[in-house]
Order: sequence, then C-alpha cells, then structure tokens
Amino acid sequence: MFDVNSKDEPDLRTESECFPDIDPGLEVAGDRVLVQLRREKTTSKGGIILVDETRQTLKFNETVAKVVQLGPLAYKNLDADLTDWPEGPWCKVGDLVRTIKYGGDRFVVDAGDEGAAVVFITLQAREIISRIKSFEAAQKMKSFVD
Repeated sequence: MFDVNSKDEPDLRTESECFPDIDPGLEVAGDRVLVQLRREKTTSKGGIILVDETRQTLKFNETVAKVVQLGPLAYKNLDADLTDWPEGPWCKVGDLVRTIKYGGDRFVVDAGDEGAAVVFITLQAREIISRIKSFEAAQKMKSFVD
C-alpha cells in the first residue's frame, strides 16, 4: 500500500493529465472562485495500481488546484463600492494555486475517460492561500502535508 509518510517521488504526469480540460457544468457567482483539484494518481511511479482507500485519501486531501473561473465579484471590496482589492486579485484563470484543505463546495465530474473522476471546489476568493510559481513546482508537492 502507498505510504503517505514516505518521501514521495515527484508527480511525473503532464499538466493535462493532472488537470484535464473538463466542463464543470456551472458558472460561479458572487465573490467565489472555481478551482479544479489535481486529479489523483491511479498508479504509483512503478506502475502499481493504488487501492481505492489510498485514492480516496489523495482525492479529498488534495490542495493543489488550477483556477477555472472567477466570480464577477471576486477580489472586490464587497463592503464598499465594489472597487478592486488594493493588492489586486490573488489569482487569475489558469493559475496553479493551493487551497484550504477543508471548506468550499466540492463536487465530482466524471471525465468520461479511463482516468479518475475530476474534483472541483467552489471557494470564497480569500480561500486561495497561495499561488504556485510553476507546474514543475506543483509536481513536487504532495497532495497534503502530514
């Protein structure tokens, strides 16, 4: 079985394998941000098929995501005149980000291929906690930190 406490190898999948181009079937409203979580691995680096329990742990503990949509009020001053936040938006569509582990509205979309289902989360704009500098940096990140 996969040991989450071990020194995991980098995720060697391509960006399109981690974040397949899938229509989530909705548009976010208000100050929300829609992100697509990195698709969980189905096999280890050595080709061993991961058991369902391990895959479920990876899927729902994932915090690396790709921004899919920004709501019309994301990164606006909601208490005042709807001007932009002084520091500007924390992210834009296409950015790789880290999200909070718990929270948001998670839903699953079947990709219609041989791979795992794709998980999306609708979050409040402030729940994007950091922007990842590159896909290569994201490849080195575990799905969650112990």
